[in-house]
Amino acid sequence: MIKHPLTLVCSLTALMLAKPFSGYSQTAAPAELSITKFSGPAITPSPACLAVAPTGEVFVGVDMIGSLGKDPGKGRILKLVDTDNDGKMDQHTEFAMVDNPRGIIVMGNQVFVLHTTFSNETGKATGMALVVFEDKDGDGKADGAPKPLIEHLSNTKYIQERGTDHATNGIRMGIDGWIYIAVGDFGFHEATDRSGKKLTMLGGGIVRVRPDGTEMEVFTHGTRNVYDVAIDPYMNIFTRENTNDGGGWNVRFSHHLQSGEYGYPVLFQHFTDEIIPALADLGGGSGTGALFMSEPNWPEKYNNVPMMADWGRSMLYIHRVKPDGPTFTQKEEDFIALPQITDLDVDGSGRLYLSAWDGAGYSGSDTIGFVVRAVPNNWTYKPFPDLAKASADELVNLLKSPSAVARLNASQELVKRGDQQGIAASLKIASDAQLPLYARVAGLYTYAQASGKDGIPALVELTKDETIKEHALRALADRKALAAAVPVQPFLDALKDPSPRVHAAAIIGLGRLGHPETATALLQTKVPASFAAPVKDKEGPHATPNAAIVLPHLAVRALLELNAVDATVSAINSPNATLALWALRYMHDEKAVNGLIAAYKQSKDEKLKKQILTTLARLYKKEDAYDASWWWGTRPDSHGPYYKAVLWEGSPAIEKFLKQEAVKAGPARLDMFRELDARHRMEIAAFAPVKKAEPVAAKEPKIDLEKIKSKKGQVGKSSIEDVLLAVKQVKGDPAKGKILFTNQGCIACHSLSRSEKMKGPFMGQIGSIMNRERIAESILKPNASISQGFATVTITAKGNKSYVGFVTEETANKVVMRDITGAVYTVNTADILSRKELKTSMMPTGLANALSIEEFASLVSFLEQQKK
Repeated sequence: MIKHPLTLVCSLTALMLAKPFSGYSQTAAPAELSITKFSGPAITPSPACLAVAPTGEVFVGVDMIGSLGKDPGKGRILKLVDTDNDGKMDQHTEFAMVDNPRGIIVMGNQVFVLHTTFSNETGKATGMALVVFEDKDGDGKADGAPKPLIEHLSNTKYIQERGTDHATNGIRMGIDGWIYIAVGDFGFHEATDRSGKKLTMLGGGIVRVRPDGTEMEVFTHGTRNVYDVAIDPYMNIFTRENTNDGGGWNVRFSHHLQSGEYGYPVLFQHFTDEIIPALADLGGGSGTGALFMSEPNWPEKYNNVPMMADWGRSMLYIHRVKPDGPTFTQKEEDFIALPQITDLDVDGSGRLYLSAWDGAGYSGSDTIGFVVRAVPNNWTYKPFPDLAKASADELVNLLKSPSAVARLNASQELVKRGDQQGIAASLKIASDAQLPLYARVAGLYTYAQASGKDGIPALVELTKDETIKEHALRALADRKALAAAVPVQPFLDALKDPSPRVHAAAIIGLGRLGHPETATALLQTKVPASFAAPVKDKEGPHATPNAAIVLPHLAVRALLELNAVDATVSAINSPNATLALWALRYMHDEKAVNGLIAAYKQSKDEKLKKQILTTLARLYKKEDAYDASWWWGTRPDSHGPYYKAVLWEGSPAIEKFLKQEAVKAGPARLDMFRELDARHRMEIAAFAPVKKAEPVAAKEPKIDLEKIKSKKGQVGKSSIEDVLLAVKQVKGDPAKGKILFTNQGCIACHSLSRSEKMKGPFMGQIGSIMNRERIAESILKPNASISQGFATVTITAKGNKSYVGFVTEETANKVVMRDITGAVYTVNTADILSRKELKTSMMPTGLANALSIEEFASLVSFLEQQKK
């Protein structure tokens, strides 16, 4: 009955109200911090993102298109200055005009911006681009047009149809000099960098690129809708991404390891043995901006932590991360409350700036939104130097600063200058065992970037230093363009290192260096007992930390990078068979198929033979080549292992062999082949399940909504404003509310338990997402806040058929819809002639009209308790 909103950019679970929040008064922070309102909606309405120069100038991305708007000309980047350092903006300039700004980085006189692009001729979106502006004269305005670094960095089809809500989002630079880009689950098709390199990604993850727009590559894959990344001084990357688990819209906190596969949507439920799981499922929410705070003038208990914004919960969280082998565990803590927080960043003096959407609506607003400044109570302003005027010695000293902001900006200035004295000094810092590790890492990456190929021998020498070995290995394999000059022996040696972090760096590095002969060493990576497929039809542990699975997972990804078909086939009948067969699941190569069949025939180990059959079943189909015409949905097909599976050259041989073995097995074992077929969706006719009488489906309650809304009780006779005021005063009885949930028709479109069939927006966690007032208003004004994925859709199909409802399931081949009466329809994709999303909610206005104020308050109280 209650509608969740379409979110700002990424997620789904939080409400955008037509009525604005009370704004700044809703801000709350620990007693150790002081918060001031930096700028209001007159200057910064609808702030989607922000970034801060180390010297304190704040660049805000104003986005009055919002997540669902489609009309260009409503976005801009503003530069705000606090001249007297009192926490309030004194001056501002319009730095540049861009639509849908989603991420900003300020580095010297360059401002990097990720935004949606539009055609001047048609006015329609043409994709997204990462661009860089320059302001060489320092007047606060960009010097002309931006230089594109990556173009087509999202799916144009879905941006045109829906807006930028699941597109490509935040950007942040690491101390390694790469720009890391948070890609939502629209993914992208043929994104093109400055060198002309093209890249396609089905779904979401993290992509990175050099600041000059070259060397674009996928860093991790398989997340739903990442808005931003937090990067610590040691290049650990964390995200708080929203995802759909098939019911409800939960948030995950993840640690991203390079090359890792996180599984959304096709692996993260039924093939969880193959993924790196998230560190935690945190319940309903909408992750937005992210920052790793590492500034010396911040209180210790709020420092050296990932700070993650959640737009849906209107909260900035701290995640206490604790090392766990090559990864981490975490514990979430409330930190700063801010209405619909979107982003955050910190300057070189320790001033933290946060932006609030503040209920600006689906398509932005020109009257709502603000930015605040947060500082420790004992904070005093300390000017940050003008790095362009700093000497090489001053820059080198800043590499040793306890401030992450100072180290990053000094590093990039040294790299830009190419000063030989500074390069030599950065190596000296990296080699100094007396310095803190953060300083040594900053020195190492500065040296690696500035010295290029010439620096390889010194980096190899640093792999002998136990303290910094992990980072030296990462730096050596960091640039694929230099891989041919990097020796593999330090990486092979590091495979035996007792440190799992060093071991992980060695595995990733070997995959990047591209020497197929190293596959034999990678295949020796041990696979833990936790490598086990979920029980049939049960969801696997996709958000439970599993440090033991990380190394073999990375080894499999490295073997795929090396295309090590021969080595993996040779290992099938060896002690390393488990890892080999895991890797072979993704090797759609006829040599792999022939090798698996030959190994099966040679083996007398029944357990191994069953694993080979499973691997062949997995290889029977493969993911179709992505052309950007299909894929995305708010409730995508998550059965797996593929989204749009197609046959390939190796399929006939697999089918023939499996059929032969099924005949040999006889009727008693045919069920095993049927299960393989069902699990991997092979659709081989010989393995079709035995037809059984269909169970009688439980009858859904049929609710006469017109009759309900025609009645006029206290709610129907009162203004919405009066009802909302009354609900604040009247608590109501949740037990009565539970009965009303059925009687008022809510049950027709909403589930309360994950064990129930998913219908419309899931109500089992509504109380953890919305407060009492927002729940009440969403009932009274359903058209003000339509849940993502549950707008009314009208479909016309062949045979003069038409359907109206919301989509409850979608695959590459079919669309399942549910109408307002609860009736369910399945439409074959091939039969669809037209599909249109309406702007009105399917939920009628007035379903609460017949209730008394006490009854309505009871319904709200019941829903407020739903926090599963």
